[in-house]
Amino acid sequence: MFGTESSLSMFLNTLTPKFYVALTGTSSLISGLILIFEWWYFRKYGTSFIEQVSVSHLRPLLGGVDSSSPSSSSTSNGDADTNRQSVSECKVWRNPLNLFRGAEYNRYTWVTGREPLTYYDMNLSAQDHQTFFTCDSDHLRPADAIMQKAWRERNPQARISAAHEALELEDCATAYILLAEEEATTIMEAERLFKQALKAGEGCYRRSQQLQHHSTQYEAQHRRDTNVLVYIKRRLAMCSRKLGRTREAVKMMRDLMKEFPLLSMFNIHENLLESLLELQNYADVQAVLAKYDDISLPKSATICYTAALLKARAVSDKFSPEAASRRGLSTAEMNAVEAIHRAVEFNPHVPKYLLEMKSLILPPEHILKRGDSEAIAYAFFHLQHWKRVEGALNLLHCTWEGTFRMIPYPLEKGHLFYPYPICTETADRELLPTVFHEVSVYPKKELPFFILFTAGLCSFTAMLALLTHQFPELMGVFAKAFLSTLFAPLNFIMEKVESILPSSLWHQLTRI
Repeated sequence: MFGTESSLSMFLNTLTPKFYVALTGTSSLISGLILIFEWWYFRKYGTSFIEQVSVSHLRPLLGGVDSSSPSSSSTSNGDADTNRQSVSECKVWRNPLNLFRGAEYNRYTWVTGREPLTYYDMNLSAQDHQTFFTCDSDHLRPADAIMQKAWRERNPQARISAAHEALELEDCATAYILLAEEEATTIMEAERLFKQALKAGEGCYRRSQQLQHHSTQYEAQHRRDTNVLVYIKRRLAMCSRKLGRTREAVKMMRDLMKEFPLLSMFNIHENLLESLLELQNYADVQAVLAKYDDISLPKSATICYTAALLKARAVSDKFSPEAASRRGLSTAEMNAVEAIHRAVEFNPHVPKYLLEMKSLILPPEHILKRGDSEAIAYAFFHLQHWKRVEGALNLLHCTWEGTFRMIPYPLEKGHLFYPYPICTETADRELLPTVFHEVSVYPKKELPFFILFTAGLCSFTAMLALLTHQFPELMGVFAKAFLSTLFAPLNFIMEKVESILPSSLWHQLTRI
């Protein structure tokens, strides 16, 4: 211990005043750079970089606990609530605008040889069919018993054969549904089968409606018949929309929503919004949004981006980023920009598809809200509506990236909505065919090059100063070797020039 202290005192005594001047100057320079960087980072992100790094990265590594939490029990409850919220928000939903498997998805496979649906997606559809189209009393009717097995079949041909077998026994609505979805090769053929299903489904619905209160078994049967009838009417409306009879489709959707107002889980209003946009009936679109864009109802990309489209429509035809930067944004323009920011924060994947910065694929049968799958499903049907509004895509292009500068850092905090779920990427990889589609991930804020360059330069300078102080002779040798290597190409060029040019001319050039 005494030897260490004596060597330390000897080292300090040998230091010259120049060293202390250089050390002070270097420390001041580095401190000034850190101060400038911290000020810039605070202006851009609204928080301290050093504080952010210490809280987000260093504290978990050191095993620190947030001292602001009142008790461990409240912390555990908060973590449980966060985990529960994350799981609930990563729930997979049925795509309200999903295509017909036989008339559209299979046609894509015939043309390209690619499977547009993943096994996970089709398995979810099979579970939906078993939930909505079957009940415990199916064994009482032979056709329903056959269809109960058919929905569990993995092989499409086996399902189709079972549906035909059920129809040989009686008019079975679910058998017609299966054939319309999977065997029909055109929308017109699917519509014809759905009309037959409607006739059979209405009869079953009326019979079960009269008996629904007699027992729990009849209640389950009536609930199943209700689901079947709603599904048939909705798909018939979608057939009319695809065949160009949009006004008829709107009427069918409105009647269906009035007849079954409690079945909001089917999200029929999203089909209605798309059809009204096709008719350019923006007043009715606004009326539907006023009803469903409520704080107590779950949001969707269709709700958020349609609201943004209507706000943008009021100003997009005359919007100019140069003029807006000179005079500032008007009230209407500010409302449109805020609506776009709100939509982008809800689902940040949509703008790249609307702006055609990323290629579209066929939407899956299920979507994950706020995920890439929902963005594809929305853009696939709504891109034409954005193109129809003059200047709307230009306004989106000029403003959508500004959203990420408004969201508090780190991004998981959220701003207008609950935090963005971290499980979306994993679920989207299950829902989307990753073989020919690159799954989008949530845009991350990256450190600018200046910050990385400054940090690297400061670290490199400090390391050189330390090495030079510890090993002055060795560092001198390395410095000479580095400089000689650095100037070797220049020396080589100079030698070539001397050998080519006459000595008298070279002499005159050197004198100049």
